[in-house]
Amino acid sequence: MTVIGDRLIAELIESGHIVGLLHEEMQLHPASIELTLRKVMSFKGAGVMDFTNQKRKVPECEEVPFNEEGYVDLKPGAYKVVFNEVVKIPPDCMAIGLPRSSLLRSGATIICGLWDPGYTGRSEALLVVFNPYGIRIYRNARLVQLVIMKVMGVTRRYAGIYQGENM
Repeated sequence: MTVIGDRLIAELIESGHIVGLLHEEMQLHPASIELTLRKVMSFKGAGVMDFTNQKRKVPECEEVPFNEEGYVDLKPGAYKVVFNEVVKIPPDCMAIGLPRSSLLRSGATIICGLWDPGYTGRSEALLVVFNPYGIRIYRNARLVQLVIMKVMGVTRRYAGIYQGENM
């Protein structure tokens, strides 16, 4: 696999594969594009996973509102986050989201699934706060560095239930 650099990421932005950026120059890095925080959700139930997805159940969530100053104070635990940006992964690419180092240094991390070839959506990820004192996160905070890679031999595109999520 070959990681796509800033020149090619800029071409993806120009062609509409990454939309909703708040500040392209600030979010574009040599080998990634940063995704920003749209909303934070708390889990309100258990999830269910199985092999065939016939019993799969994604737990209900409730939005954690930003206060009047535009931030949330999160206690240790797991939260679902939704990003501002809509990503359309080209059919010959895939992407992996990694936490920004400042997030890690604050005692929290982001855990993301793989963005498959052909996936389109305003993605979600898992924010885990390990810091026993919690973390304060502002709306639009840059949380994830999305690394896009070329993939060889792709014969099909993503066609799962999350296609077009949060659009």
